[in-house]
Amino acid sequence: MKYSGGALLSSIIIDKYSNKKISTQIYMGLRAIILSEGLKAGERLPASRTLAKDLAVSRTTIVNAVERLISEGLLEARRGAGTYVSRVMREERPSPARPMQKGAHCNSVPVKLSNSMARALPDLIARKRLARRPHPFITGLPALDEFPMAQWAKLCAKNLRARQGELMDWHPCGLGRLRRAISSHINASRGIQCDVEQIFITGGAQHAFQLIGNMLLNAGDKVWLENPGAIGARNSFIAAGAEIVAVGVDTQGIVVEAGLAKAPAFKIAFVTPSHQQPLGVVMDLERRFALLKAAEDAEAWVVEDDYDSEFHYQGHPLPTLKSVDTTDRVIYVGTFSKSLFPSLRIGFIISPLRLVNAFEQIFNAFQPGIPTHTQATISDFMDEGYFATHVRRMRNIYSERYQALLEYSDRLLSRHFNIQPTKSGLHTVGYFKHEVDEIRLSCALRQKGVSALPVHRYCIAKIAKKGFTLGFGAVSAREIKKGVEIMADCFAAML
Repeated sequence: MKYSGGALLSSIIIDKYSNKKISTQIYMGLRAIILSEGLKAGERLPASRTLAKDLAVSRTTIVNAVERLISEGLLEARRGAGTYVSRVMREERPSPARPMQKGAHCNSVPVKLSNSMARALPDLIARKRLARRPHPFITGLPALDEFPMAQWAKLCAKNLRARQGELMDWHPCGLGRLRRAISSHINASRGIQCDVEQIFITGGAQHAFQLIGNMLLNAGDKVWLENPGAIGARNSFIAAGAEIVAVGVDTQGIVVEAGLAKAPAFKIAFVTPSHQQPLGVVMDLERRFALLKAAEDAEAWVVEDDYDSEFHYQGHPLPTLKSVDTTDRVIYVGTFSKSLFPSLRIGFIISPLRLVNAFEQIFNAFQPGIPTHTQATISDFMDEGYFATHVRRMRNIYSERYQALLEYSDRLLSRHFNIQPTKSGLHTVGYFKHEVDEIRLSCALRQKGVSALPVHRYCIAKIAKKGFTLGFGAVSAREIKKGVEIMADCFAAML
């Protein structure tokens, strides 16, 4: 090419098999040349016919690409004189970021964080785990293969066709009919009586914990956290500036006396009473009343994470803390990640009456709201009875998978492992019967596609017992058997 910049322009490569339109490819190529100063400010672009011929495309394709660059201000058209690189490109521009060397980690680049986050970051626990696909014995993942996706798709389509006005609106506190559906369901299934105005829709439970921490905690406030306990909640409260107080857990749940001995003037107690995370024990009624009394005396709040209590296998579940709270101090957090599927990212808060106005102001002022279409589909799924049917069916499936874990473990792992019984949820814990290098064993299992997270991973302070968390909800009995066999082989190889 004989015109200025010809060698550079000829470097634009067009891939006719790409998903991107040819005009888009030419636009991106020209844009990159201009931004890298391959074409200088004030330099004339070849005529559209010339470019079309050289690049073997239609003139219309070239015109479309050039018009996009003109609209962005990178090119300017001069009547009767042609198209030129904008004079704006003469201005002093920020230097391009220095490319990172191969293998360099983003943490190697110094970044100025806020003082509160810089203080919190060293104490935050990264929640690294195997790929979020079903495999033995991943925790926190429901049976995705058993979800009624065909019915879900029909409800999605129905909402898109018939409720366009509602779906295109914004509901910062949550879609009204979803809040009503949750209120009805939670009253029938968990015994919680609440007004619709007490329910606030969040982007999952983790979002709820962050909101609660930012709303109620000042730097240095003491938060009781079960030890071992939920990593996500711990991170949220640390990020809010709290001082975490590790409170032990026994067979009845969080040891309230130990919490009072360590920090009688606490601000929040975070608990998972229906299926302790990760040990799986259920907090008995006496311990629940003791916790509520301690919170009343300290004028503190109790955050109840009821993450997978829909799935109980023996008798009726104990009442929630929220349902027996007569002092209006329990903030209840629920989620659809286990009962439906994790990528929904939908949870909810049931606020104490005295906090409703504060939550409402915060949601209206700061929260972007959760996608309305997803909320509407969940609402229909609940209102039309599919949710209750799904939960009943999944209880049977999870019970069968739990029994398979007990059976195969008793047959192949009884020399090494003591599987703890559980009455609900999607995971349990196995304690070692003899000394074992749990980190080495966990890594060996991971290489073979089996997830077994050491219990100490959930701990703030050391505990005496060592073991693994074992999820049984995500995979079939056949895959559970295979996972147990792999674990037995790894035990044998290490002893």
